Amino acid sequence: MSRLKEIRKVVGKKLNKMEDEDKRNSAVNHLYGVSLAATLIAKKRGLDPELAAIAAMLHDLHAYKTGSYDDHAHLGAELARKILEKQEDMTEEEIDIICSAIYHHDDKANIDSPMDEVLKDADVMHHVMNDLSKPIKEKEQLRYDNLCKEFGL
Repeated sequence: MSRLKEIRKVVGKKLNKMEDEDKRNSAVNHLYGVSLAATLIAKKRGLDPELAAIAAMLHDLHAYKTGSYDDHAHLGAELARKILEKQEDMTEEEIDIICSAIYHHDDKANIDSPMDEVLKDADVMHHVMNDLSKPIKEKEQLRYDNLCKEFGL
């Protein structure tokens, strides 16, 4: 089984513990949506699409598990590291790349490593594209505008 499929199984087990069906469905939609967007952005930028997809599948897991977004990016990176270290086919460098992306994903104003930027941009892309009736958040507008230019939209 692929590494991404293994991570999806782990994430699925954790999400299935959520009692509120609407929140669980929203979580699944967001994690899979960001994962797809991250794959696309990583491929376009010449980065590893599998690592991008894995980072995206894990990026908000802490918030969904605890019900709190307080410091969820930093705490989420810690949770992701614990999950990834149990995988026998992940290198320490790959784990560091994924955890860095998760750690920085909520800081949309700063520019970090290329993979960090993939996750931030994928998160913004999903926030905007998932519900076109909602206004774009001010903190995400510049990133979204840059994504539109990058993808010729």
